[in-house]
Amino acid sequence: MNANLNAAAAGQVALGADLKVNRLGFGAMRITGRGVWGDPPDVATAVRVLQRAAHLGVTFIDTADSYGPEVSENLIARALYPYAADMVIATKGGLVRPAPAAWDRDARPEHLRRACEASLTRLRRDRIDLYQLHAPDPRVPLEDSMGELVRLKSEGKIRHIGVSNVSAAELERCERLTPIVSVQNRYNLEDRESEDVLAYCARKAIAFLPWAPLASGRHARGGGALRTLERVAERHGITVGQAAIAWLLGRSSVMLPIPGTGSIEHLEQNIAAAAVSLTAGDLHELG
Repeated sequence: MNANLNAAAAGQVALGADLKVNRLGFGAMRITGRGVWGDPPDVATAVRVLQRAAHLGVTFIDTADSYGPEVSENLIARALYPYAADMVIATKGGLVRPAPAAWDRDARPEHLRRACEASLTRLRRDRIDLYQLHAPDPRVPLEDSMGELVRLKSEGKIRHIGVSNVSAAELERCERLTPIVSVQNRYNLEDRESEDVLAYCARKAIAFLPWAPLASGRHARGGGALRTLERVAERHGITVGQAAIAWLLGRSSVMLPIPGTGSIEHLEQNIAAAAVSLTAGDLHELG
């Protein structure tokens, strides 16, 4: 493995005016059990993956109280506390898991307050650097949900606010209430439904966190766009997953990919993509 392997090779992206992180982060959903439920099969390995990510220059880790539930946040604290000065742990609230297959929305103000305060305890933090609304709740006015995050910020429990799974119109509504420093939507080579949201983020210098960033890499067998990704990967002597990450990094300067894994080997492959520079021709070919 390249001794210079480091997430810093991807450059940095700003989260508000006072935070910068390396532009290749780590998504901590997959360090939990099967179906994002319960403990991972090997807790010690999950801890080592998190520690290895930090060692390889990852300064941004994304999690949520619903991952496990609670398991991911607890593992992050176990692995990384006390945190390095430059480590940003972002978490989310607004989804609840009453059963393994359930991802129910609950963005009531009272729930978001309880969720945020419980995340502070699990992560062993006095303030969460980035707290994100996991998803708008159709039963709750978006302004009510965001209003509670604004109150938590005013109390010093949240440093910056982000949103997830939002439309461009919803993002604009949120921005009218408070500065938004990040948006986390599904986005990858195959699924570009949030292209308008990405464009909005680029205009406003808001970090864009694509979830499921490696969907293309995992299913790169067949289909025109995926065959093109394979050709690009072959030209650069890299894996399809690495090409998918490199495409995201080349797509926009506000892009902050957060590929996740429970494997150190796969983690190192993902981090190696930080140093891959696709050509203008590659990016044109991928569209």
